[in-house]
Amino acid sequence: MRFEGTLQSWNDERGFGFIAADQGGDPVFVHITAFGPGAARPQPQQRLSFEVEPGPGGKKRARKVQPVRPRAGTAGPTSSSGKTFRGTQSRSPAPARPARTSARWGTASLFALPAFALLGMVLGALWRPPSWLLWWYAGLSALTFVIYAMDKSAAQSGQWRTKESTLHLLALGGGWPGALVAQQVLRHKSAKTEFRAVFWLTVLLNVAALVYICSPAGRHLLPY
Repeated sequence: MRFEGTLQSWNDERGFGFIAADQGGDPVFVHITAFGPGAARPQPQQRLSFEVEPGPGGKKRARKVQPVRPRAGTAGPTSSSGKTFRGTQSRSPAPARPARTSARWGTASLFALPAFALLGMVLGALWRPPSWLLWWYAGLSALTFVIYAMDKSAAQSGQWRTKESTLHLLALGGGWPGALVAQQVLRHKSAKTEFRAVFWLTVLLNVAALVYICSPAGRHLLPY
């Protein structure tokens, strides 16, 4: 049986919120995974259609959540008639398509790693930076990939999430190649526009810093 309600609150960083059902009663817990893969980011006060299942401790939680999109000319989002719901259900996959395609390798993502490898070879030929820099990037990238994987697992199980600021700091420090692979392979943090914008900024800052400290002007900053 399906119900309709309003998304009362939403914690975007931790990926969960609560729905106020039209039928009344306690707010229903909803996790980001209940919206299905590639769904658009939930927004507070959004009208939703959902089913209910027992969660941990016997508390109600929503599943198979879909946005309510009434047909033009209906009384509004509060309508709960069968016709309105069937119209909503038939059109609900539409917002999922852009999110799924955004997880694919875009032009920037496709060329970032080979371009970085080429830059490393150029820096090595020009200024011979210390070899430990290579291991620094490799190690931090592996650590970042693991943290992304743990964060995705936490998002799916409703556990405590890794802060986005922590993920950005790892990328800024040199773990961005691992973060980039994790975003595409795990399809995690690959569809959130704000996150991706900050992520690419950390990539540019890290690469610029690498070029500077490898150059004669900044070589004194590197311990040899």
